[in-house]
Amino acid sequence: MDKLTVIKIGGNVIDDPAALKRFLTAFAGLSTARLLVHGGGKIATQVAEKLGIPTTMVEGRRITDQPMLEVVTMVYGGLVNKQIVAQLQSLEVNAIGMTGADAGTVLARKRPVKDIDYGMVGDIEDVDSGQIQFFLRQSLTPVFAPITYNSAGDLLNTNADTMASAIAVDMAHHNEVTLIYCFEKKGVLKDPADDNSVINELTPALYADYKAAGTINKGMIPKLDNAFKALENGVSRVIICHADEVTEAVRQGAGTTLKK
Repeated sequence: MDKLTVIKIGGNVIDDPAALKRFLTAFAGLSTARLLVHGGGKIATQVAEKLGIPTTMVEGRRITDQPMLEVVTMVYGGLVNKQIVAQLQSLEVNAIGMTGADAGTVLARKRPVKDIDYGMVGDIEDVDSGQIQFFLRQSLTPVFAPITYNSAGDLLNTNADTMASAIAVDMAHHNEVTLIYCFEKKGVLKDPADDNSVINELTPALYADYKAAGTINKGMIPKLDNAFKALENGVSRVIICHADEVTEAVRQGAGTTLKK
């Protein structure tokens, strides 16, 4: 079974041109087949402000009404995605920029309204891993923006961590998959103020203990939920690390490695 590395790069790295360039240079140097899922950073909020469109966040998640959907589609699927693709081309990586709507690769449904109406936000229903595999066989490197679509033909804003996990799980039917979440920290930390307090290995039991103690909280919880879900559903290895350590993560591990 061929090896495949699925990497998700976080918004804070995208906001920093120098950090993004370092990451993409390392990504280009990876020897295994790979694909990239990226977030959007703060650019969508900045563009929305210029257009007079208010931004509403609830527990760190963006409320996506129709005007905001148009902004995130333009920014994530357009500006950010194509800037990444262009930089990868300059590094001799034949990248193809995509959303989940392209080639029908990631189908979602609009999140049902419960306590909060998130608007045009998508929960993933299906990934066409055969289609993604086709692109990889053509020596293309898919670069996914966190936009999906539904069966009615609507575009939907989708969490990039969730998208990376769902793609990794479905690609595990064809490949030995490593899923890596890269961001601006060195891994999952015992102390958010101390970048050297990395938890080297994390099991479901340890994760539960750290959550109960409040050591792991806020935005790290949905990231880890997605990461453990991938591990439980066929992904061989899941790592959370600093974007500058992606090469080490692929070769021998870095940051925090999740264990079953």
